[in-house]
Amino acid sequence: MASDPKDPLVLFMPSGKRGRFPVGTSLLDAARQLGVHVESVCGGRATCGRCQVAVQEGSFAKFGITSSSDHVSAPGGKEDRYDRLRGLPAGRRLACSAAILGDLVVDVPQDTTVNAQVVRKAASDRVIARDPAVRLCYVEVDPPDMHQPLGDLDRLKAVLVRDWGIHDPAVPLRLLPQVQTILRRENWGVTVAVHHDADGTRPEILALWPGLHNQAYGIACDIGSTTIALHLMSLLSGRVLASAGAPNPQIRFGEDLMSRVSYVMMNPEGREAMTRAVREAVNGLIAKVCAEGDVAADDILDAVFVANPIMHHLFLGIDPTELGQAPFALAVSGAVQTTMAELGLSGNAGARAYLLPCIAGHVGADAAAATLAEDPHRQDRMMLLVDIGTNAEIVLGNAARTVAASSPTGPAFEGAEISCGQRAAPGAIERVRIDPDTLEPRFRIIGSELWSDAPGFAAEANRLGVTGLCGSAIIEVVAEMYLSGIVTGDGVISGAQAARSPRIIPNGRTFSYLLHDGQPRIAVTQNDLRAVQLAKAALYAGIRLLMEKQGVAAVDTIRLAGAFGSFIDPKYAMVLGLIPDCDLAEVRAVGNAAGTGAMMALLNRGHRREIEQVVQRIEKIETALEPHFQQLFVDAMGLPHKVDAFPHLAREVALPPRGDPGGGAPGDSPRRRRENRVTRRRDQA
Repeated sequence: MASDPKDPLVLFMPSGKRGRFPVGTSLLDAARQLGVHVESVCGGRATCGRCQVAVQEGSFAKFGITSSSDHVSAPGGKEDRYDRLRGLPAGRRLACSAAILGDLVVDVPQDTTVNAQVVRKAASDRVIARDPAVRLCYVEVDPPDMHQPLGDLDRLKAVLVRDWGIHDPAVPLRLLPQVQTILRRENWGVTVAVHHDADGTRPEILALWPGLHNQAYGIACDIGSTTIALHLMSLLSGRVLASAGAPNPQIRFGEDLMSRVSYVMMNPEGREAMTRAVREAVNGLIAKVCAEGDVAADDILDAVFVANPIMHHLFLGIDPTELGQAPFALAVSGAVQTTMAELGLSGNAGARAYLLPCIAGHVGADAAAATLAEDPHRQDRMMLLVDIGTNAEIVLGNAARTVAASSPTGPAFEGAEISCGQRAAPGAIERVRIDPDTLEPRFRIIGSELWSDAPGFAAEANRLGVTGLCGSAIIEVVAEMYLSGIVTGDGVISGAQAARSPRIIPNGRTFSYLLHDGQPRIAVTQNDLRAVQLAKAALYAGIRLLMEKQGVAAVDTIRLAGAFGSFIDPKYAMVLGLIPDCDLAEVRAVGNAAGTGAMMALLNRGHRREIEQVVQRIEKIETALEPHFQQLFVDAMGLPHKVDAFPHLAREVALPPRGDPGGGAPGDSPRRRRENRVTRRRDQA
């Protein structure tokens, strides 16, 4: 890069990278020297149009630059030809044809650039620069010459070295019979798809097309035990073209992970059946997103998959039996590179597939992907990252040290083991509030924005039905029952409250709370409470164990990952004791962080190297081997906890006093007791 202070200063936005370049340097060359990724599939021939930029007009005092369209060369013949044939938006120039004449501020538009920066998370300042493992290279090969008797493929390789710096790429046997036909079809012009994942490894030619081919796509897929989520992305723009999800068909073999391992152990054909089922489901989603995005499956060139260890093994066709028993040995823990064809998936015949590394026995590639997305390993503060599912995966750490564990929460939070539980679907109750004085509930169902006490709700309920409790409502109803005094801190539905409300109904030797007296009748039973307590205690005990390993009494920030985590109200998760005390402003749902991590690895091969290195540094804590875990589990059965204080939560919510048996005297409502506590605190102050 030029360093003469007399040379023009060029600033590229939105990256903010700048440098001085001699007059006559093309904007494309300047961008490449600065590391600003402006794509040029055609190799600077002004035919692909991928390198569009916009020159800004005016004085930019902050940078000491006065920028003008006069500070770049006038459009030449190639640029004019492109504009005539394909159209160039007003104010746009082709970076390969525009030469620097003076100081410039150049905007790299996000809608055309291959290297469009993708905001990783709305609350984060970090962006993802596109650097995929697969790229397209257009070359024009010299025709055969009797004086230089090189084969067509050898001349193609020579041009790849000359134009793109790609040395000696491997060529699969399946492409050799096609080389001569493809080269001659468009007068020796050809587009080459080259896979080069890691520096120091040999690149490989995946596909060839005659002439200029401008279509290259990849898929990022999160294979969960309950659902599969898949995104179709352009490798040339970084955009998500289509997304789709579907229930994991393996559910028919077992509701949770261990039951699926048991199915494999008891059925000789079990592994093959589950592998076939999940691959067929992924293929169905690929077909769906291709149709929605108007993309040919043959243009899919790369794929990234993440999954928990058992799903990871079954997807790869590996028997997961060893993961069902100590020491929970993985068949493979490192990153896996293969082809989509070997996995039986739709895509280009040469399409590659990459699976992120697993952290340990029951902390999988999905947890690694979520770690990549939320980067606790880059934080100064102590971050807790929790992916809540049938097997919760927990990561706790900062830049100094990161630890991880898994906790077998079971399927209670997904509706299983709950008498009125169900998966999220229209008609399922998703939000619950209970009046602390009357103990009367109100709720909201999926598919309607109306609460049950609002005018018009009855019509919505007739249309959608009121069918059961989904995961977010299970958490909220138990938390609300505790806050209103229906449930004690030990998790017992108090029969003393029956005198206050007909909704507290006898159920054998215990009591239930009637939430909805309709068809079906929805009541929360004592057994439901116990199932929730067991699930939340397993998760909290795992978190607490990691906190002890880190030597911290509190965490600074919490991220709730996963589809389920996205719909949890952090306040109610804390009231329940699902997560430890923390400033509620620092508790945030981050959606499908594992899917985000998969997209990051698809768009940038550097992120693959990053997570491969990070996983090696994460310390895995095996809860089953920790003698203290049982006591942590017992203490976590309390609401929100038997021992731990929740001072941050207490500032937001009036918690019943520890040891309050619930009920109280008639007329002594939880609200009255809370008011009395506030008065006492005020008097003491």
